[in-house]
Amino acid sequence: MCGECLAEPPPWQRLITLGDYAYPLSREVQRFKDHGESWHVEALTQLLAARISSPATLITSVPLHWRRYLSRGFNQSDVLARHLAAHLHRHFDPKVFRRIQYADSQRGHTKTQREQNLQGAFTLNKKPMYKHVAIVDDVVTTGSTVRQLCQLLLEVGVESIDIYCICRTPAPRSL
Repeated sequence: MCGECLAEPPPWQRLITLGDYAYPLSREVQRFKDHGESWHVEALTQLLAARISSPATLITSVPLHWRRYLSRGFNQSDVLARHLAAHLHRHFDPKVFRRIQYADSQRGHTKTQREQNLQGAFTLNKKPMYKHVAIVDDVVTTGSTVRQLCQLLLEVGVESIDIYCICRTPAPRSL
């Protein structure tokens, strides 16, 4: 996680990623997210699945607000989670969470701005039937998004939460 997030422990057990948000992963994520180029999703999720030794029973995704979904035409986290669940032979449920507040893109915002941007942005649609849940996202930067989702899961008794992502933004001092 980024350096400014390390002060407080994250509410998840494991963060599993292919690598840092740097070339070539950053380019592939941008091509997928911004241009809908999905030809490499199968390979990326297969590589990620190989790094997960004990996968969560339930795999879900970070939801998009309906307006963002309409403009983009797909939810990149949903696509990644669906492929990953298939590779891992796990249950996939894209409807665990719902985005109820529209917010600007998180790109370019500080951790504080990201957290403010996400206040009250998500709700839990239904309580998961499993105690071990994984949330899939394309990129984890400050952890603000997944932290909000983890809190919702912890409040209903989920005991173990994994975060599976293609890449994460490295801590500033590691650059």
